[in-house]
Amino acid sequence: MQTIFKAEIYKNLINNEWVESQSQETIESINPANKEEVVGFVQNSTKEDLNNAVEAAHQAKKMWRKLGQAARGQLLFKAANILEENLDEIAETMTREMGKTLPEAKGETARGVAILRYYASEGMRKEGDVIPSSDKDALMFTKRVPLGVIGVITPWNFPVAIPIWKIAPALVYGNTIVLKPATEGAVTAAKVVECFVKAGFPEGVLNFITGSGSVIGQGLVEHPLLNAITFTGSEGVGKNVAKVAADRGIKFQLEMGGKNPVIVSRDANLDMAVEAVISGGFRSTGQKCTASSRVIVEDAVYDEFKEKLIREAKKITVGNGLDAGVWMGPCASESQFNTVHSYIEKGKAEGASLVLGGEVLKGEEYDNGFYISPAIFENVKSHMAIAQEEIFGPVIALIKASSFEEAIEIANDTKYGLSASIFTSNIHSLLQFVDDIEAGLVRINAESAGVELQAPFGGMKASSTGSREQGEAAKEFFTAIKTVFIKG
Repeated sequence: MQTIFKAEIYKNLINNEWVESQSQETIESINPANKEEVVGFVQNSTKEDLNNAVEAAHQAKKMWRKLGQAARGQLLFKAANILEENLDEIAETMTREMGKTLPEAKGETARGVAILRYYASEGMRKEGDVIPSSDKDALMFTKRVPLGVIGVITPWNFPVAIPIWKIAPALVYGNTIVLKPATEGAVTAAKVVECFVKAGFPEGVLNFITGSGSVIGQGLVEHPLLNAITFTGSEGVGKNVAKVAADRGIKFQLEMGGKNPVIVSRDANLDMAVEAVISGGFRSTGQKCTASSRVIVEDAVYDEFKEKLIREAKKITVGNGLDAGVWMGPCASESQFNTVHSYIEKGKAEGASLVLGGEVLKGEEYDNGFYISPAIFENVKSHMAIAQEEIFGPVIALIKASSFEEAIEIANDTKYGLSASIFTSNIHSLLQFVDDIEAGLVRINAESAGVELQAPFGGMKASSTGSREQGEAAKEFFTAIKTVFIKG
């Protein structure tokens, strides 16, 4: 049963105080399943608001660093427990705010809890290494030290998991934070930040500010007190973040999406492959940077695979993500809906054949939302826009390959290199795939979407800047190495 939902105004968090923007203006967050429902309001912040947030983080960084890694980890444990206690409320907010089905939203929030506990445990792990010195009377070792003030810019598609997998390691390693979430997920993000406040994090350690990317996002990366920036979002914005950060000489980390291939070999288990492609391509309405976008099938099994794929895709139910039995929700916003629809039209105009879906859904249950049915194209050529550009929606492009070698060439024929998967029972093929595929996340007989929280995550080529998120690899970005030599 759905609960009665009341739209609230969420303020900025600066120095552990929830404060209104000096603009006195708010931005409404709309339910994409029902555009007449306002989920909540967030602040349309100014540069002065941003200055206050960054200054608060700057003033807190010395105290936070000296608190010690073990004590910082204990606070993360407390935040994890509070997030878990509020899991249902936060998950429902996520579903209302960006359309993800409630089971997926609950799964994502539970993952946020697990990420917090993982990095809380980092509080009791080593901070450096002892290194042999050529001087027998000397001691030489390294220490990991925090960078200082970290700017965190996050997207709307994972409004709990992505902020947490950036914030948690940054905090446990001794940095302070200014978080700027995407507006379409900002109400959910605010509820997550409330968990940190309730856990007792000191003033200024975690600051939360909302507003336009051109004012707050750009102002954050340009701010003279910022020591590093971690960003997940579009390639165009990411390139600008990299340019500004490089000009300033500060550390930057970017994750900018993908055009992820799945290869189905002639010796694949086709039922397993179909199930994974359906999940990887259409879960979360295809709004994952690791979503399966291009499915490259060897011609010997192409017709059989296509028939099975279409049959299973027809079973997908589309609707309000809060309703039981709904498999796929709406696009997260009107803007994203228009983008997905435009790519479907572009695919048809380029000569690809739309063999299933791609329709703007009509009817009483759909008219107030941003609904598109799952789309499958065939006769797709590698040069087409739907085979090269990230759509970020429920659109799969089927591409026929004459051989395994050609399938690898097609898979690599893109500027992106985030994730890739293959379905095969041939050990030689899977090992060749691991060696030859140009992707940071390689999955065998599994969907392209998803990565375990303890494993490094990031892409190659235009997908990322190379530094990895999650797992122990996060330490490489959020800390610097200090080498110490002590002579007795």
